[in-house]
Amino acid sequence: MPKGRVVLADDDVLLREGLASLCERVGYAVVGQAGEAETLLALVAEHRPELAVVDIRMPPEHSTEGLRAAATIREKFPATGILVLSAYVEVEDALALLAGGHGIGYLLKSRITDVDEFLETLDRISKGGSVVDPSLVQELVAAQRRDDPLSLLSGREREVLELMAEGRSNAGIGRRLWVTEGTVEKHVRSIMSKLRLPEDTDDHRRVLAVLTFLESR
Repeated sequence: MPKGRVVLADDDVLLREGLASLCERVGYAVVGQAGEAETLLALVAEHRPELAVVDIRMPPEHSTEGLRAAATIREKFPATGILVLSAYVEVEDALALLAGGHGIGYLLKSRITDVDEFLETLDRISKGGSVVDPSLVQELVAAQRRDDPLSLLSGREREVLELMAEGRSNAGIGRRLWVTEGTVEKHVRSIMSKLRLPEDTDDHRRVLAVLTFLESR
């Protein structure tokens, strides 16, 4: 039983074929490949895959064709998880993408060289999680405004929120910080309270917390 169906879109044929081989090797079914946005959208409409991996810049103009295609996929096929790949950190584009909620990821292409991390990213997104490239997190942390809404958070709470923004679970955060999962849960509750997030499902509040973090620039 395959992990899920994947459509790949990148005009770099070698990279695309490499990703296809990697996905298939670990149990994903690659049901289509595209070199430009129009073909990508047609493939998603035909196969309704669980996951679409999309280059942010594709023909004809190599600007934001992939990003626009990702927005269309999210609107028309919300059940399809989306991982957008970029050659370098593009803050505004990343924020626009991540505002789409669950099952969304933004990853630098250089991160693909870490095969285990890339495959973990695919699994997270296909299961509805959100993944943010650590380089984007670092850039946003460095650019935080003095009056940002995160000013009430303690240093440890900021660490927890940064790891949440990378898509890590409470258990994963605990392993990274060498604390128990229960301790992480207490930090998460405190973060939600200090950011004054509305009562809702834990998953929804978690996404809102991450978006607050990302928008605090």
